[in-house]
Amino acid sequence: MKALGIDIGGSAVKGGVVDTRTGKLLGERFAIETPTKVDAAQMCDIITRIAQHFTFRGPIGIGFPGVVQGTTVRTSANLNKCFVDCDLGKLVADATKMRVRVTNDADAAGLAEMRFGAGKGEKGAVLMITLGTGVGTAMFFRGELVPNFEFGHFPMRGKSAEKFIGAAALRLRGLTFKQWGTELGAYLRALEALLWPELFIIGGAVSVEHEKFFKYLNTRARVVPAGFFNEAGIVGAALWGAGKD
Repeated sequence: MKALGIDIGGSAVKGGVVDTRTGKLLGERFAIETPTKVDAAQMCDIITRIAQHFTFRGPIGIGFPGVVQGTTVRTSANLNKCFVDCDLGKLVADATKMRVRVTNDADAAGLAEMRFGAGKGEKGAVLMITLGTGVGTAMFFRGELVPNFEFGHFPMRGKSAEKFIGAAALRLRGLTFKQWGTELGAYLRALEALLWPELFIIGGAVSVEHEKFFKYLNTRARVVPAGFFNEAGIVGAALWGAGKD
């Protein structure tokens, strides 16, 4: 079965058609940059353009960086506040005339990793961390998702953790990988004290460079890079879109 996976980020919306039986992208992903905080109508237009790019007709799965209940967005920390309490699934379904399901973006990435990637076969507690413009987290136990397990805004020094340990913070703060990895390690150890995961999976584009900072994390739990690197969100969104309500 094929599904279109949409990964909404803070600086771009990425999409790809996925074979949900294998987790493979059927061709190159397609991205549209969003340098400004687009509103819901503009987001619907962007997703429609991505579907048209692939001449795709079928189920669509969307990963959104915030808490999602059903197809309704409840929080929008890094995107336009108009998304709060917006039924994004209905808006996109009306615009594309296709079946649409929406989930949290880190949950989507975790679904891909647990089924086909770094978490495949793991039966204990697994915490997926996505590092991008913001920070997303997804929790799994015995392979099952615990929805909206959001710890990206866990407090650090009186502020949201993503201000310090998001991949964007690495660049904006001008840190070395050692400095940034040390702070990321402190964040992971704080989550360890609360949740006791047996495995951390680190995703986002920066996971490609994991050899530069993993040595500074010093966690009890194992830490591995996402098997899909920055494509986990697309693959997982497609898996979610292909699922049943």
